[in-house]
Amino acid sequence: MQFLFRDHLLDTDLRELSREQVPIAVEPQVFDLVVHLMENRDRVVSKDELIDKIWHGRSVSESTLTSRINAARKAIGDSGANQSLIRTIARKGFRFVGNVETKSAGKMSGGVPTELRHSVTASYATPALPDRPAIAVLPFTNMSGDREQDYFSDGISEDIITALSKLRWFFVVARNSSFVYKGRAVHLSEIARELGVRYVLEGSVRRSGDRVRISAQLNDVSTGGHLWAERYDRELADIFAVQDEITEAIVAAIEPQLYAAESFRAQQKPPGSLDAWDFVMRALSHYWRITREDNASAQRLLEQAIAIDPAYGKALGLLATSHIFGAHMGWADMGATVPVAEAAALAAVEADRDDAWAHHGLAYTYLFRRRFDDALAEFEQAWTLNPNFAMAHAFYGVTLCYAGRWQDGDSAARRALRLSPRDPLAAIYCGVVAYAQFIGRNYEEAMHMARESMRQRADFVGAHRVLTAAAGMSGDPLLAASALEGLRRAQPGISLAWLTRELPMLREEDRAHYLEGFRRAGME
Repeated sequence: MQFLFRDHLLDTDLRELSREQVPIAVEPQVFDLVVHLMENRDRVVSKDELIDKIWHGRSVSESTLTSRINAARKAIGDSGANQSLIRTIARKGFRFVGNVETKSAGKMSGGVPTELRHSVTASYATPALPDRPAIAVLPFTNMSGDREQDYFSDGISEDIITALSKLRWFFVVARNSSFVYKGRAVHLSEIARELGVRYVLEGSVRRSGDRVRISAQLNDVSTGGHLWAERYDRELADIFAVQDEITEAIVAAIEPQLYAAESFRAQQKPPGSLDAWDFVMRALSHYWRITREDNASAQRLLEQAIAIDPAYGKALGLLATSHIFGAHMGWADMGATVPVAEAAALAAVEADRDDAWAHHGLAYTYLFRRRFDDALAEFEQAWTLNPNFAMAHAFYGVTLCYAGRWQDGDSAARRALRLSPRDPLAAIYCGVVAYAQFIGRNYEEAMHMARESMRQRADFVGAHRVLTAAAGMSGDPLLAASALEGLRRAQPGISLAWLTRELPMLREEDRAHYLEGFRRAGME
């Protein structure tokens, strides 16, 4: 459904809010809030209803709700003073009062024909089964009765994914695609079709005091049968052993001859303390949301994990990645960030050379040290250790692009999309493809992929940058000006000097080409 109001378009199918065909950065919760108010604009929506709908009944403070309402007003060009679109009804709730035209999602949305948008994702919308046993590990259900414990059950699922990914005869769907189905009632056959797998692991976790109960079940979706199921009642101190047992049982059920031949132990090196692991799992739940606030929250939690266990490779590697990503997005000063990230990354690799996150953090840091060969080597090591680490493939792709190898960069990013076809970070992967196409001077395709990236994640700064530069080079001044306006909303204060100073481009001709696109768009 599309809602048109003033000069804005809100598309619920594409989950995109745009103004004059340029996507507007808006957080998922804020987007859902606007949609709910708009769909129920014939009445006042109470605060309790909003909390139930947007936060699923979780305890939410008055200030949090107010913050989201203010963000919603800002996104659609309203304010608390004017209340021309979202009106506060004293002691009752809120109501959308603007004039709205509705229509079914049609030919055009956000400046891109819908059929073209669909073609962007067609290659990974329903992936074919790979030649290796393919499995998706769904997020385990939290049965503890406390939603604040979700991170714990998520962490167990994630560790199992990591362990399975180290087995080179398995094709394991990346964590972020599996986790798309969290809290959704979707038939296993549909999940298997969408992710291109034959096997699906599901389970539940109940944590109570110092005890934990984990139930797991492996399904062969092609036959509808259950290959294996087990329940574990253990002390929390035994959690890593249980994860390892589950991993080995899965392999034994799917490929017993390989299991017998290899006799492996796939679990990554556990931290010295369950508390440290606990903090890392909390941090990851924030990191995957890729907002400025969540990135900062993840860093605080990781620092707590490292204070408990200074040799925790995954925590150190993730901390390095988080720092560099924040600076890459323009949230922090790169010059001050790189030494901090490099120290964490080097400590990560020294602590655990077999941890993919450790090498990923070092690779990302080396990129912004302009050590391109070292960065590529470390990224290759990361996805050698974890072949299904989609993010490592995508960031390897952006490094190839910065090194001038845009065709290889394009292939690496598309490989990330195949590994994780339902990934919330797919916006980043599409943005890498867009940048690769810009370097190749394929401006229409660059804008196409940038818009696809922004459709999935309207606040992704990298896509805004590519769209602006490509629009500038396309020779359409109105489109370029509109794209530049959107970029400035996503990254206030961006300038040619910032682009020159912060982005690590190996070839001078690539830097000059990129900057020329921004100049033509009107940036000074």
